[in-house]
Amino acid sequence: MTDLVTIDIDGGVADVRLNRVDKYNALSPDMFQAIIDAGESLAENRSVRAVVLSGNGRGFCAGLDMASMQGMTGGKGGGGTGSLLDRDERPENHAQRPAYVWKRMPVPVIAAIHGVAFGGGCQIALGADIRFAAPDAKMSVMEIKWGLVPDMSLTQTLRELVPLDVAKELTFTGRILSGEEAKALGLVTHVVDDPLAAALALAREIAGKSPDAIRAGKRLLEESWRADERTGLMLESKLQTDLIGTPNQIEAVKANFENRAPQFSDG
Repeated sequence: MTDLVTIDIDGGVADVRLNRVDKYNALSPDMFQAIIDAGESLAENRSVRAVVLSGNGRGFCAGLDMASMQGMTGGKGGGGTGSLLDRDERPENHAQRPAYVWKRMPVPVIAAIHGVAFGGGCQIALGADIRFAAPDAKMSVMEIKWGLVPDMSLTQTLRELVPLDVAKELTFTGRILSGEEAKALGLVTHVVDDPLAAALALAREIAGKSPDAIRAGKRLLEESWRADERTGLMLESKLQTDLIGTPNQIEAVKANFENRAPQFSDG
């Protein structure tokens, strides 16, 4: 792990910060890899119950480092991230993974957005489950400015937040939205003066719930939201059956009846 992304885990909450401060946390090839490494390491850590994703310095993430653009002018490259058409067994490519790794995280991810979240930075924020933004934050699906389309998993994230016509307008124009405007359109969940403090508070609240039920709840919504009714209803039944009678589920019941804080196991 490099210092381009820092991770501090306390009480089940992983405080993850993009840390390329001198470049507004812009996405260089090394930054791409550092974000991927951070996400993949947390996905395997059973002690993590919630993740807060933010950026150090003056902004969340300014998007692609323009020095990396030089590697894209031939049309086949990925800004130093490899061919965009390359895949392994996973559906996303290497360039999509810094955003998609958060959507596929087995626990909730909360983004705290201040300053700018442009282009790829915006798409990384959209990979989170919940977003807090400062009122004066600036967000943009900015790829059109460089003659490109958004290609860091926006097709899998923005569709869950806004209608198609809104997604098209943002993609066609690259319009910059304030935090308030982003909230009005549905891109962010909450607008607060201190997004990081609010995100950490919510993460700590989530971390106090049964980690088994939280993980199952995220899986339920991710896999059923656009599925057919049989798939969604069956998944509800399966996940509930798997939870009933487990130690953490029993502890949740006991703690409620005994009017005390639960003591859950990470398992």
